[in-house]
Amino acid sequence: MKRFILVFSLVLILPFGSWWAQPSLQSGASVAMGQLHYNVHDLEANKKFWVALGAKPVTIGKMEALRFPGLLIVLTQADSSGGTEGSIVNHIGFRVPNVPQFLAKMKTAGYKVEPSQNGDGVVGNVYTPEGERIELLQDGTEHVEFVADSGKPMRGQNITAPITLHHIHFYVPEGSVSEAKAWYIRFSSGIPGKRWHYEAVDLPGVNLNFSESPDKMAPTKGRQLDYIGFEVKNLEAFCKQLQANGVRFDAPYKKLPTGIAIAFLTDPWGTSIELTEGMNSL
Repeated sequence: MKRFILVFSLVLILPFGSWWAQPSLQSGASVAMGQLHYNVHDLEANKKFWVALGAKPVTIGKMEALRFPGLLIVLTQADSSGGTEGSIVNHIGFRVPNVPQFLAKMKTAGYKVEPSQNGDGVVGNVYTPEGERIELLQDGTEHVEFVADSGKPMRGQNITAPITLHHIHFYVPEGSVSEAKAWYIRFSSGIPGKRWHYEAVDLPGVNLNFSESPDKMAPTKGRQLDYIGFEVKNLEAFCKQLQANGVRFDAPYKKLPTGIAIAFLTDPWGTSIELTEGMNSL
């Protein structure tokens, strides 16, 4: 199996009830956006797409990845059971200065694009060579604004890069939005609030959005977006605290010869999550 970056997957089962009953984590850890890991058939075609979107190729050891501000894209050559739509993670969204101009640029480059029906021209979509939908939001619009539950607007500043990750949008079972939001608040110590009309949690590098779905959503494992990754300061202490609160690891926290530390878990709704320490500094 070919891949653009070496990925180590540890399997973990998360007993939601026992961890949920515990106080917030006090391990000195901090959680920020890290990576998105995709299964694709054509590595070169997908690499070309992400570069056209604005990513910069980077080399980590002998492996390659694609970097946006605060985000690594990891491509693995593998079959998948489907795209993000139909899974717990429905899509990811990026911020750009001007959506119509960006869509025109991507269309000229040969990629499928479409405006959103609800975005008044400031929300659109572009598709990877294998049909994965990537949402685009225009900076300075209500669609990117995040307001904390305290009432304080948190995302009023325009981006300084041509493109940056904005959100990950989860589709959870009906009646589970509050639970999912609360779980990610406790997991990440993120700021609770709303993005547009979606319940959300804001943490460095990404806004996590939650919608309910009447349909049963598939776990992310094995989909095109196979798992998401967070960079964690003091990862070893973070994992020990999780374990003390009832998280059962099939493989423990591990520090690799490269100096990168890793762990892997699954949220209660089926999102596979990689935890790393040191990846974002490479």
